[in-house]
Amino acid sequence: MVPSIRLSPATRSLFDEPLAIAVQGLGPRQQVTLRTSLRDEKGELFQACARYEAGDDGELDLARCPALPGGSFSGLEPMGLLWALQPQKPFWYMAKKDVQRPFLLQLEVFEGHGEPPGRLLAQAQHERAFLRDGVQRVPVRDGRIRATLFLPPGEDTFPGIIDIHGYVGGLFEHRASLLANHGFATLALAYFKYEDLPQEPTELHLEYFEEAVNYMLQHPQVKGPGVGLLGYSKGANLSLAMAAFLKNITAVASLNGLMANIVLPLCYNDKTIPPLPIDEQQVKVIDSNILDCSDILIDPFQAPDNQSLIPLEKAEGQLLFIVGQDDHITKSEYHATEACKYLQARGKENFQILSYPGTGHCIDPPFFPLYPIGNHPILHKWAIWGGELKAYSKAQVYAWSQIQAFFNKYL
Repeated sequence: MVPSIRLSPATRSLFDEPLAIAVQGLGPRQQVTLRTSLRDEKGELFQACARYEAGDDGELDLARCPALPGGSFSGLEPMGLLWALQPQKPFWYMAKKDVQRPFLLQLEVFEGHGEPPGRLLAQAQHERAFLRDGVQRVPVRDGRIRATLFLPPGEDTFPGIIDIHGYVGGLFEHRASLLANHGFATLALAYFKYEDLPQEPTELHLEYFEEAVNYMLQHPQVKGPGVGLLGYSKGANLSLAMAAFLKNITAVASLNGLMANIVLPLCYNDKTIPPLPIDEQQVKVIDSNILDCSDILIDPFQAPDNQSLIPLEKAEGQLLFIVGQDDHITKSEYHATEACKYLQARGKENFQILSYPGTGHCIDPPFFPLYPIGNHPILHKWAIWGGELKAYSKAQVYAWSQIQAFFNKYL
């Protein structure tokens, strides 16, 4: 038999879905190296490889055969060739701007365990898509709002979620598009550095985000009476502020977000919350060009009457804090723990924490590559974001299922 790769689903799957990988037609106990490759929208290459030995029958099923030492991972990891993808260019983040076009995954099987790999025995291509058939992608230019709405298939009403990204600017649609596949009407909301929004804002206004809430609640396919918020980093920080100040926020999932305002002054009506001060003396230089900034934010819980704290006790919705224990940007586990103590002391019980070891500041949906070192959003220098490959891959899968369960329960 000629070796061949068997995939399930065969030609196309959603990016956050598992992919079953097997090789058939090998010799008994034949040693092979499997390699996955994927180019992002900028043409940058991501790769992972693993060493395997076929069974006595010449079959190699990644769900049953452990990877041998020497590759990107080892052990029984059916999805290892996807979660272990790493950029060939240092510190490169896999962004997905155009969710209407799938990523193309290349799979190859090589003879032996050599470096470089031996003869090519089999290859296959597979599309990793962001939109299920029937999901609508609707650009939104409503009043000041600049966003994209993703609607699940059908004419029903769906639980509504607003997805707010971190402090990098632009419009990120990857999370919102994937959530729509799971039955949520999801609005990916830009808030600066996009179209006619401010390029370099000096302050942020909650009224803008309030417009987005009202837009969702007035949409005929969004099931009320409230909406959910999914925020990451600064977006999580904004989501917590929205929960404190705005009506009709039923549930907030905060990915490494703080209860204290950060980066820019935050205004609502006649109130302004100043950003948490930064102490640049606390920056640690790891090597000539990489920083550890985990201690640069002043601790808002140690300063009485800190003006940067968001009055989260006013929030009526449910709060889910998802934190990485290895977050080197904001010490999010400490902040979430203190936020919950703060709420508890004020008689609140509307919160829970999910805390993940080996997980850094960046928490993306499943199978996005680990991003352990990146551009610091405030200092604009290379900095440690944290995270460890295998632990992070498990946290991604578990957190993603918990986010969906949380919104299904409360929306």
